[in-house]
Amino acid sequence: MGWLMRLGALLCTLRVGLGSLDPEVSVPSASHNCPQECVCAADLLSCAGLGLQDVPATLPAAAAAAELDLSHNALQRLHPGWLTPLSRLRALHLGHNELKALGRGVFTNASGLRLLDLSSNGLRVLGRHDLDGLAALERLFLFNNRLAHLDQHAFQGLSALHRLYLGCNELASFSFDHLHGLGVTRLRTLDLSSNRLGRIPVTDLAALPTFLKSGLYLHNNPLPCDCRLYHLLQRWHQRGLSAVTDFAREYICLAFKVPTSRVRFFEHSRVFENCSETLARASLEQPEEQLHVQVGGSLRLHCNTSAPAMHVAWVSPQEELLVAPGSRNGSIVVLADGSLAIRNAQPWHQGVFVCLATGPRLPHNETHEYNVSVHFPHPEPEAFNTSYTTLLGCAVGLVLVLLYLFAPPCLGCHRCCHRTCRCRRWPRASSPLQELSAQSSVLSTTPPEAPSRKASVHKHVVFLEPGRRGLNGRVQLAVAENFDLYNPMGLRLKAGSESTSSTVSEGLVIT
Repeated sequence: MGWLMRLGALLCTLRVGLGSLDPEVSVPSASHNCPQECVCAADLLSCAGLGLQDVPATLPAAAAAAELDLSHNALQRLHPGWLTPLSRLRALHLGHNELKALGRGVFTNASGLRLLDLSSNGLRVLGRHDLDGLAALERLFLFNNRLAHLDQHAFQGLSALHRLYLGCNELASFSFDHLHGLGVTRLRTLDLSSNRLGRIPVTDLAALPTFLKSGLYLHNNPLPCDCRLYHLLQRWHQRGLSAVTDFAREYICLAFKVPTSRVRFFEHSRVFENCSETLARASLEQPEEQLHVQVGGSLRLHCNTSAPAMHVAWVSPQEELLVAPGSRNGSIVVLADGSLAIRNAQPWHQGVFVCLATGPRLPHNETHEYNVSVHFPHPEPEAFNTSYTTLLGCAVGLVLVLLYLFAPPCLGCHRCCHRTCRCRRWPRASSPLQELSAQSSVLSTTPPEAPSRKASVHKHVVFLEPGRRGLNGRVQLAVAENFDLYNPMGLRLKAGSESTSSTVSEGLVIT
């Protein structure tokens, strides 16, 4: 990064020098306001990777710089007041140096600083006044040092801090009750991973607000295999807090208080089989209170504490700090007793509201959480009219009965036997008797006498038994005039004389 900036500045200088062919035109020097061997680009001053053992003495000439990069050098100490000329400084990079200590008054004149990077140095102790003057600081990088001790009030003046990175150090303890003087109203990320934390008060962890629990990184520490701590972290894992779920495999505990007895307790939880569920959950975090309100409704939240609180603040779901008189848009009001009032609930009011109470009578900072759900009103269903539906059902039933009685599916079907029926009939399968009659009419040699003598559909059929001698064992079929082909049950056998049709073998005769 540093060598690219220096190369860019050099090319700009050469370009300006080559472009000025008129000797009378004066070209300002690009390095006039920049320390030697450093790169200045707009409001950036970079002296990274130069092997500097001390801060450049020409820094006062770069008063316009808003970002100063002194990383990847060999700086061993910083002088008090060295940032006084840089009144516009917003970001300071001091990572990858050889700083062993900071000292009092080092950042006294950096009231506008927003980002401070002190990572990858040799810091061992952070004193009470080492960070004085950084009231506007939002991000502090202290990872990859050798910090083994933090003063109880080391972060007391950092009221605007959002992110604090203390990972990869040698911390054996950390004060979670007041975070070494750091306020929790704005803090969102606290990285304590890869340290030597072996004693963690579970009650103090449970009292932290939810937005900080989601950004509290405790993985890769020799945590004790404590039942209450395990159940607390297990609860955070079930709730989906990213700091636990993203590094679940790196959470370890010492099963036998020996460094070599590390257990990944989210993967191998058998070490906690003998834990009592009641004892493990005692004195842990209280579940957030569920509240429901309709759009346009009003809601009031009370900050319930075990003792009277001197100061009460709220944090909205949008991570806005709410103190009297209330939110910036006026939709949320903080009352004199510390309670919070929502007078016209809207969908953006949905989420977790956190109350933070402090005071001399409280053993530690107390928090109370409300999970607010905002619903749209549901339209009321129409009343069910029983009399109307009953009347309608009777009318429909009456119409169906009239249709059944006076509108049969086939009108005039009872007269189909005497005249041509207009109704549609399904074809009937021909009976064996009809087939015999048709066959006998074909085989008979007796011509029809007259049209009136034609076989009607109501003729009777008589089978002649083959027992008589005169017929030579033949059966004569005779059709009478009043025989009904559709009612063959009235058939009867009778003997008759041999007719001319008997000459045909196995024939049938129509008489």
